[in-house]
Amino acid sequence: MRFIDYMDAFNRYDDAALLRDFWTPDCVMQSGPRVMVGHQGMQEFLDWAHDGILETMRPKVVMEDGDHIFAEIDMDFTATRDRPDFQFAALKKGEFTTVKFFVQYTLRDGKVAYLKSMTWPPETGVSKPQFRLGATLEQRQAFFAYTRAFSNADFETFPRYYTPDVFLDLGSVPPIHGRDGIVGFYRPMFESVREQLTVHEVKTAADSIFLDATSRFTAVKDAPDFVVGALNKGDYIEVRVLVSYELRDGLISSIKVKRGGDPVTHRAGS
Repeated sequence: MRFIDYMDAFNRYDDAALLRDFWTPDCVMQSGPRVMVGHQGMQEFLDWAHDGILETMRPKVVMEDGDHIFAEIDMDFTATRDRPDFQFAALKKGEFTTVKFFVQYTLRDGKVAYLKSMTWPPETGVSKPQFRLGATLEQRQAFFAYTRAFSNADFETFPRYYTPDVFLDLGSVPPIHGRDGIVGFYRPMFESVREQLTVHEVKTAADSIFLDATSRFTAVKDAPDFVVGALNKGDYIEVRVLVSYELRDGLISSIKVKRGGDPVTHRAGS
């Protein structure tokens, strides 16, 4: 198991897939006095820990030696709904806190068989997410933060990853120029249709990023003029997209989108 593959899977927020692909059926996780055993025990724990919370790992130090991995990780916990009872800090929707984790993984046959973890108090000795993209682990995680902010229609956050003169070529509409142009395009669209990205593969370099993902466009109200296809409330369209990003000084300066297949429309209630 490569830790970078585990990290990418962890940050897709699909706990069931993470357990299936990276943990042995008889796995054990120990966090202080709390012990979780097996996929069922882990799933129950993750269901509790991630109820209304997105947990994003940003590794600071990773040491891999045979069947052992040690990692110092800054974990960002972002609330998708109000969580006044969250274990690390009371959070309102959209707020986040960062917690320093020290984690040791023991592997068997390439999967995690045993994990031990400890934490520092929230916000102690941690870094904060940066709006700079590139090839390092932290910059790679910044890209996942960008995709999450985009999917959540967080207009305070995702435009910060663009250069002021960013260029967007969707193929289906005339090219869009500038950070303000992109915001002006998506803000009214997101009032009726929300776009959510499911990431399949990411390749990062110092000056570019390649993304293979599925875009799901869901109508939150009737959208008869939606550019991909007319939608009624509750309908959604899925389409595979291949996206090439060019970077300048760690920010996105160009976005070019190609379809990886034909759009598929799903009607509400069908």
